[in-house]
Amino acid sequence: MAVAKTKPATKSAPKREPAPEQAASTSSIPEFNKEQELRAYEQMLKIRRFEEKAGQLYGMGLIGGFCHLYIGQEAVVVGMQMTLKPGDQVITGYRDHGHMLACNMDPKGVMAELTGRAHGYSRGKGGSMHMFSVEKGFYGGHGIVGAQVSLGTGLAFADRYRKNDHVSLTYLGDGASNQGQVYESFNMAELWKLPVVYIIENNRYAMGTAINRSSATIDLSKRGLSFNIPGEQVDGMDVRAVKDAGEKAVAWCRAGKGPYILEMLTYRYRGHSMSDPAKYRTREEVNKMRSEHDPIEQVRVRLLERKLASEDDLKKIDAFVRDLVNEAAEFATNDPEPDVAELWTNVYR
Repeated sequence: MAVAKTKPATKSAPKREPAPEQAASTSSIPEFNKEQELRAYEQMLKIRRFEEKAGQLYGMGLIGGFCHLYIGQEAVVVGMQMTLKPGDQVITGYRDHGHMLACNMDPKGVMAELTGRAHGYSRGKGGSMHMFSVEKGFYGGHGIVGAQVSLGTGLAFADRYRKNDHVSLTYLGDGASNQGQVYESFNMAELWKLPVVYIIENNRYAMGTAINRSSATIDLSKRGLSFNIPGEQVDGMDVRAVKDAGEKAVAWCRAGKGPYILEMLTYRYRGHSMSDPAKYRTREEVNKMRSEHDPIEQVRVRLLERKLASEDDLKKIDAFVRDLVNEAAEFATNDPEPDVAELWTNVYR
């Protein structure tokens, strides 16, 4: 019996994906009005100055343990927060100070927690990675990589169960996007049409490994396709682009259509944590991002060019923010340490 000969299958070259900085278009983004620009400027500047001060206090030995700064990524959380209403929830990982401030948590309480003081949000027991405020709709920074994704999905389940129209914003990093529990959460969220927006803050390096060395696809907005979850890449350095995409995603969830994924293409200027010298990238790369894509400088330039604010107006905002942060630092370094009895409160036994 003759056997037909077939040619061996030939492998085509893998399709090259666009670099993160090239992937998101900003051509059709709606402009902000004066009030929105000024609000975004003040909120992002508050986060930037707070994080710079936290870095100083860490260097002085006043903050112990881990400390992950949000410098460079401010547009993501500020833009997303502009899409929410009272009752919506926010949850994130351990790079969380910016999210707390964007949720309008008191800078004094946040800084006091960083320094382990009695009037910190977790009474000095949580430190940088573990703070919480039900009043402000912030359900914690979480130290276990990816763990907050399951919890954020649970918040959305509670919203669906209660039949309200609240939305859970669940933040995670590009490194956490490879965790197994993330995909279990995606599956349940789509299966039950839960109102959760998964916001992947892709700052390219996770703990220090470039995304193209750790992910089979660098377009993380597609991570939900096998679960029928729509996704979108967003210029996470432009607060207008973040708000525009966030409004669509939040509206999708409120309409009962299920989860949505937003991949924010962003960049952190500092190391993964305060102990990271970040030798896996060049100084030129960081300086290029700072000079060409800084989220705060973009707003500042627009305010001046469109004559929505003067240099004096912006100097007043700068001075207000610096005073606010200095007051928080002063409070956090003079607040007493917790009583020893605090060790036994809020402990599951």
